[in-house]
Amino acid sequence: MAAHEAGMTHKSEFRAGRQLGLNHVKLGMWLFIASEVMFFGGLIATFLKYKLALPTNEAAHLDVTLVGANTFLLLTSSFTLVLALAGLRDGKRGAFLRNLLFTVLLGALFLAGQGYEFSLLYAEGVTLSSSLFGSTFFTLTGFHGLHVLIGVVWALVLIVRGTRGAYSADNDLGIEIFGLYWHFVDIVWIVLFTLIYLI
Repeated sequence: MAAHEAGMTHKSEFRAGRQLGLNHVKLGMWLFIASEVMFFGGLIATFLKYKLALPTNEAAHLDVTLVGANTFLLLTSSFTLVLALAGLRDGKRGAFLRNLLFTVLLGALFLAGQGYEFSLLYAEGVTLSSSLFGSTFFTLTGFHGLHVLIGVVWALVLIVRGTRGAYSADNDLGIEIFGLYWHFVDIVWIVLFTLIYLI
């Protein structure tokens, strides 16, 4: 009897959550993003501390034009993701899959551009172990790149599931959750681009 009552209470809590407009999956993603804000905040604080306390001429090797173009690719990928979600909600499956694929391609191009930038810096002697600047720069941008890679793989999985009819106008939560993650990754990059390359 007690177990039955406990089960009813549990169901009632979920019903109340739905009535308040809460979703435990979406809430979980927001909590994850909050933890990532703290993670990147620590890395950014470390980078800025050493950048200000121990200035180095290695920063002169950063190619703002190259990275600016790469930034444009990543920001455009957020736009195509918005179009993908809009297409799904409008019942346009082709537009949904096409724009989600564009998001993947733009994310992959960003990673390729970042890899090219890293190779240029290594050729100039700026490496993970060359200095504190090198260590903090590659750690910070490398971890962000890892997040982009995870997003690209995640989006590919969504495309495969989308071709099998897993998402629809009435079932778009999986895409919305991915959107929260991808937009967060883009926002983090805007902060990094500003602090590392423009200031």
